[in-house]
Amino acid sequence: METGLVTQSTSLASRLRGQTGAQRGDRRAEYLLVIYPYGDLRDRLLEEQQQFSTDYEVTVRNRPHITVAAFQAAEGMEDTLIRWIQRICHRYERFELTLNNYSGIPPHTIYLRVQDPQPFRRLMQQLRAIDHYVRSSGCPPVNLIDRPYLSIAGGLTEQVYNRAMPEYSRKTFHESLPVDELVLLKRNHHFDPCRTVNIFRLLPDPAGKSPAGTLPHL
Repeated sequence: METGLVTQSTSLASRLRGQTGAQRGDRRAEYLLVIYPYGDLRDRLLEEQQQFSTDYEVTVRNRPHITVAAFQAAEGMEDTLIRWIQRICHRYERFELTLNNYSGIPPHTIYLRVQDPQPFRRLMQQLRAIDHYVRSSGCPPVNLIDRPYLSIAGGLTEQVYNRAMPEYSRKTFHESLPVDELVLLKRNHHFDPCRTVNIFRLLPDPAGKSPAGTLPHL
């Protein structure tokens, strides 16, 4: 869907294209935009992780989450990125995703599948505005996730993955995940712990309004 938001963000990127890296900040950081589960679902997922750790004698360090986007940006760009993500989220209604059974990314990650990613993908279309800005500022393209999933155990050795995957492919899991907010995380290096930069709330979905996952006209 075409909105004024994407057009305006492209214009913003054009205005910033002429600035030097020093003006925007030379030092790059890695950013992750994620969805965290909360409440009873979070507790159940943490129990799943603990059971995995016990069964396969590994330490699962990643908090259950769905990655929305991953990108690099100069730290001088951070305030602008926050403003534009905030603007997108303030115009996008909360929605639900359905987590349905397990799959894996050989040889390192076991995850829960997202059954119907369409609401997620509509949000991705709006976040492409951020990609225009990041690329025009001399940074690599934003990795927008087209096929979302919720990681249960990542960074596994191939041996552990090959032991666990046959069992998890037979397990069942079916839960709804309300998406009320996106969380922006940051780290200076791939091996650094992430810290929260900002939390972006989505619009509530009042009865009688447009369906969840749609963007009101600007």
